[in-house]
Amino acid sequence: MLVVYVDDSAITGDDTTGIDSLKKYLRKHFQTNDLGSLEYFLGIEVAISKKGILLSRRKYVLDLLLEAGMLECRSWNARIQEY
Repeated sequence: MLVVYVDDSAITGDDTTGIDSLKKYLRKHFQTNDLGSLEYFLGIEVAISKKGILLSRRKYVLDLLLEAGMLECRSWNARIQEY
């Protein structure tokens, strides 16, 4: 599977020979860089284990909270539980 969004792309699958062939083709026809194993894609953190793939927006949300100066704020649920 090849996923392309503007100037970001990711390749995945269980056919390593096919993946290598696709990478060679892309390098030949386009200016590309192989950044190795996927860790982030479009702001989504990707964690791969034997159990499967975990997609998380945790870092993105933390960055937003930090930018808004709200990183230390308590959650709505924490405030409800106090009453």
